[in-house]
Amino acid sequence: MFSYRHAFHAGNHGDVLKHMVLIATLRHLMLKPGTLTMVDTHAGAGLYRLDSDFTDKGGEATHGVVRLFEVLRPAAGQAPESTPVLDDYLDLVAGFNPDGALRVYPGSPFVMQHLMRHDARDRLKLFELHPTDGKSLSSNVAQLEAGRSVVVVRQDGFEGLKPLLPPPADAQGSRRALVLMDPSYELKSDYGKVSACIQDAVKRFATGTYVVWYPVIPRTEAHDLPRKLRGLAQRAGRGWLNATLAIGHPPLAPNERPGLTASGMFVINPPHTLAEGLKASLPRLVDILGRGRGQGHTLEHGSA
Repeated sequence: MFSYRHAFHAGNHGDVLKHMVLIATLRHLMLKPGTLTMVDTHAGAGLYRLDSDFTDKGGEATHGVVRLFEVLRPAAGQAPESTPVLDDYLDLVAGFNPDGALRVYPGSPFVMQHLMRHDARDRLKLFELHPTDGKSLSSNVAQLEAGRSVVVVRQDGFEGLKPLLPPPADAQGSRRALVLMDPSYELKSDYGKVSACIQDAVKRFATGTYVVWYPVIPRTEAHDLPRKLRGLAQRAGRGWLNATLAIGHPPLAPNERPGLTASGMFVINPPHTLAEGLKASLPRLVDILGRGRGQGHTLEHGSA
């Protein structure tokens, strides 16, 4: 269970989709003044070097965030038209690379921490069970000197989430929360754990915003997960959104595997602005990141 390291995949197309949706969702939630409790159930190391041995091994960032910067933030010449949602994502990543060279990629913990509002006393709880990534996460977070507003816990996030919902009320009595869930899915059981955990979370705190990343692969459990999440959202009378991005793949040599070429983001209680932002941004991602057969995107959503 500890063989997966997100550093191999940092900045790939899945991260682009995940963090673009996460940022757009948080921007809207943070328009309201109340304290927001954020939870990342599978936080990883938090920060990743795009020039490390891990990221160089697969070169996945080359076909993800690096490609986006090459096209939309060229060193010379005029950049083609982008979208506000994409620009916000690129601006945030660029903020971690002030010298202009794309060397550092912020994982979800640092995306969320970057957007935290100190005046609203937002809180961030990070779970990571992998011993090496957990140690790296603790070290990276310690450099923020964020005090008790950011807490790292070496625990299974599926179990650690339960006592956090409903979140504590702020000074005005408001309870607000966003939960991000993106396990490795190395084990088939992860799919069932995600749906069971989200179902329990919605029962505990129906108005929370729940964001789930999942791989789009030829596996029954992967195919069933968004269907199950849609069903539980509908039964609970909550709004939902499901977006997928597929970059496809060029012609393959005999016995060559394309690797992960598509992923999805499912959001329960999404901001009403999210669908419109993705409607404009997903086609641009396909235009820029698409590599051949199988490329495309989908966007579905339903109201409460």
